[in-house]
Amino acid sequence: MGFDRKTWMEASLMLAALLIALLGALVNVAAWAAPAPAAPAASPSAASQEGADAVDPQQLQALQRAHRAVVGVQAMAVADASSAATLGRVRAGSGVVISDDGLVLTIGYLILEADQVQLVLDDERRVPARVVAYDVATGFGLLQALAPLKVAPVPLGSAGALQVEEPLMMASGPGGLRSDGGAIVGIAQLVSRRAFAGYWEYLIDGALFTAPARADHSGAGLFNSRGELVGIGSLVVAQALGDEAPSMPGNMFVPIDLLTPILPELRRAGMSAASKRAWLGLNCVELGGELRVARVSTDSPADVAGLQPGDRILRIDGASVKTLAALWQSLWQGGQPERDVQLDIVREGEAQRVTLHSVDRMKTLRRAQGI
Repeated sequence: MGFDRKTWMEASLMLAALLIALLGALVNVAAWAAPAPAAPAASPSAASQEGADAVDPQQLQALQRAHRAVVGVQAMAVADASSAATLGRVRAGSGVVISDDGLVLTIGYLILEADQVQLVLDDERRVPARVVAYDVATGFGLLQALAPLKVAPVPLGSAGALQVEEPLMMASGPGGLRSDGGAIVGIAQLVSRRAFAGYWEYLIDGALFTAPARADHSGAGLFNSRGELVGIGSLVVAQALGDEAPSMPGNMFVPIDLLTPILPELRRAGMSAASKRAWLGLNCVELGGELRVARVSTDSPADVAGLQPGDRILRIDGASVKTLAALWQSLWQGGQPERDVQLDIVREGEAQRVTLHSVDRMKTLRRAQGI
């Protein structure tokens, strides 16, 4: 006897609620270093029946509401998008409905330079959407549905209130990785929380790191046991516990706390004030206590100045830097977005000083005609 998608999803939510309740009392971080256990062999109806008495009805209702608020996001970038070289023109991921008027929160790279966006709902409806905001500083993206979604928004929680080892629900929208196009619900454990510096001129405080690792992380919603949204999925990482800790693959989520103070500004201006800052077009990595250039964006300030992969960065505007965080902070705090920036580098053993003219990143991005 087969089961339809709705039956499977109800069972998945029941199992997620049950596991969250059990793990909240029993789990420890070390257990998550091992591969994720195989899914239970019980049928959906059996799982629902066994878990029904152990799950708080209010908790289950909250998680069901959270799941329903997660939608698929499918986007196509404009033909001349500079981001297409690394992200491709066609992108797919998830988003979460956060307001009664159909505002959807997602991860920004899905909709960066997007020309066409569709929201995919679990009842197989597709609703067109427009880009409201892309925020460089946080990495968030906002979409506005152009037709009624008929989906209740999810309440926003507090990532700062989460405890390490706390079990959470992770949900990705339909139309993504699954062959049947359905949404995916599962559990994750918060294993660490710390600042995160990205190689692509990105830095945030209080990033959430969860395990086990999931491939369907792009824009996925992370929810606490009350069904409140606490984070938006961004990356797969190799070191969820941190660089000095044992290896543990996991995911990085942008904490919802970064959204709350800037949401009105994103609605009004399409970005936060912090997103108006210098950009060089550099991808850098930390190797053995040194900063190395990994990639240079075409036609960027770094490209025009002649920086090359392998260059070692010693100083920026005279200040010594050894970490990505220090490099990006010095760049953004050094003055106006558009200015001369000096980098002291070492190339093939020879010290050099390179002058770059930084630009405002937002001014470099392509937009759909008429928007």
